[in-house]
Amino acid sequence: MEYHVVDPEDLEPEPDRPSEMRYVSEAVGMENLGLRVYHVEPGEDIPVSGLHYHDEQEEAFFVVDGELSIETPEQVYRVPSGQFFVAEPGSPHRAYNDADSPGNARVVGVGAPPVDDSHSYEG
Repeated sequence: MEYHVVDPEDLEPEPDRPSEMRYVSEAVGMENLGLRVYHVEPGEDIPVSGLHYHDEQEEAFFVVDGELSIETPEQVYRVPSGQFFVAEPGSPHRAYNDADSPGNARVVGVGAPPVDDSHSYEG
């Protein structure tokens, strides 16, 4: 058996992302779940820019602090702290901190299976 205590601040942010993203799952060698922590300033997207969808991956965002906006082809969801947003495979979405937001958002993102299967959505 193995156990881990992880301080996300001890992890290096991933390069080339539209907001600060730290991989908890990679740091501890998780193979079946992608676990990330985001620090999102006003006007920044997570985890990629633009509407996208996943073939297999189920994705959930838990808002720790602030508010997260989620754009879908049908509407924009406002997700306050303490709540989740879940996107099923094949469901286009774009997660971001609104440019007019009064502050940063802290978000925990979970994806399973942990595959890179995102595609741009052109609608």
